[in-house]
Amino acid sequence: MKKIGILTSGGDAPGLNAAIRGVIKSAKELYDMETIGFYFGFGGLIDNNYTTINDTSGFLTKGGTILKTSRIKPFKGEDKEEKINSILHNYRSHNLSSLVIIGGNGTQKTAYNLYKELGLNIITLPKTIDNDIAGTDISFGFSSAVDIATEAIDRVHSTASSHNRVMIVEVMGHKAGWIGLHAGLSSGSDIILIPEIPFSFKNIYEAINRRVEKKKNSTIICVAEGAISLDEIGLSSAELTSKRKFRSIGQRLARKIEKHTPYESRLTVLGYVQRGGSPNAFDRNLATILGANVANLIDAKNFGNMVGYVDNEAKIVPLVNVAGYLNIVKNENQILKAARSIGISFGD
Repeated sequence: MKKIGILTSGGDAPGLNAAIRGVIKSAKELYDMETIGFYFGFGGLIDNNYTTINDTSGFLTKGGTILKTSRIKPFKGEDKEEKINSILHNYRSHNLSSLVIIGGNGTQKTAYNLYKELGLNIITLPKTIDNDIAGTDISFGFSSAVDIATEAIDRVHSTASSHNRVMIVEVMGHKAGWIGLHAGLSSGSDIILIPEIPFSFKNIYEAINRRVEKKKNSTIICVAEGAISLDEIGLSSAELTSKRKFRSIGQRLARKIEKHTPYESRLTVLGYVQRGGSPNAFDRNLATILGANVANLIDAKNFGNMVGYVDNEAKIVPLVNVAGYLNIVKNENQILKAARSIGISFGD
């Protein structure tokens, strides 16, 4: 009987348990494979902290990850060699036919290194609420996060109009603005700020004033955590931290609006709320579809790949085309074009 290992690494996201379930059930049903799960990402693989998974009841709807997760990086740190040796030993001691790794950008890079440098039989699945993994049109976790952010901004509308205020909602999205773009459009935000489009504070003030001239008594701004102003382009992370008086872009934006306009401003930072709770129907199905394709790759010994979702189909994507790359919002994106065409300002 073939035995496969599975782990979840990086930040948690809705749909992780559904993906684990898809992998385990299809592997057992199609090829009678046994699955062991490593706890706390690569940490469990290093420490040989594992469990045999036979029953996946309740996995589909459960948020978080039953295997826990961490951001441990095997190829970094002074103990790099020790960690790598432990991974090799534990992989071989379990006689694994393959290791299935579920995670975001950093995890995909580590997975590729395990495949390329150590020769392990690796297959990955794309997980992140940021939707910034290259090689797939969408990652599971993203749709649920957009639903959560949209509902939150919907609720802000009523208090914004009641108090005639500028309401700012900061969503996740450090390098890619997919959540901000989708949630901003679907919630009727008036201004959307994302990392891919540097903004001018002056343009934001003008956009707010135009709404006042049109007798609109409030303004909703959806801003991604990684959004930057035109005067911050090219700054390093250290320089950016030094330049900014406030920790988040939402805080800086709220203070500047109150300083340079006559309008009150309030900030809501959604933070980890976007990653919590049960996955929506789309993410449950997407995670299951991608997870269910893993067993076929293992049986065919088709390793060094990610199972992505391209043009509404599960597709095999070589990890060499995933690791180190980002999926970001481009100017030709149809949702971005639609948002601009109905008058939403991006501050540029």
